[in-house]
Amino acid sequence: MTERARRRVDELLAELIELVETARAVPMSGSCVVPRERTLDLLDDLHGSLPPELVEARQALAQREALLAEAREHGAQLVAEAEVRAHEIVEAGRAEHAELVSASGVHQAATEQAEQLRAAAEQDVTDQRAQAEQYAADLRADATSFADQTLADLVDVLQQATATAQQGRAALAPETPSPGTSQPPITG
Repeated sequence: MTERARRRVDELLAELIELVETARAVPMSGSCVVPRERTLDLLDDLHGSLPPELVEARQALAQREALLAEAREHGAQLVAEAEVRAHEIVEAGRAEHAELVSASGVHQAATEQAEQLRAAAEQDVTDQRAQAEQYAADLRADATSFADQTLADLVDVLQQATATAQQGRAALAPETPSPGTSQPPITG
């Protein structure tokens, strides 16, 4: 604003102030009567005397307000999108947590089932070993009994053969020798 323009604005404002101060008072009120034509002329002159920077400043303020409103709207949109994204992340985290808990439960159940199967297999092996040992013991007992019976039968056969051989030998031998004669002994 130039010095001349500033002086002109100051003059017009002073004239308006004087006009209001010297205006006739309305009886029994705090109001006054000012000459309309003169007041409007002074205001028009004042308006025309305002520097163009003031108009630019008003436009800049209006643009600033528009930009602030746009920034608020954009910020609100970003906050809403961030809230939606945060909700999605939290829900995904909850789902993953549930899946991990479920997987952990499945793993634990599988571990328990594997342990049960291992214990059952060990018991089965123990039972089969005991059955095999019993079967082997039974076979040994049967083999021993068979061998003992076979040997007893062989002894009987041999004893019968010996008895038969002695009977045959006795049948072949001369009658009892007289006392004084000697017979060679039968060797067998």
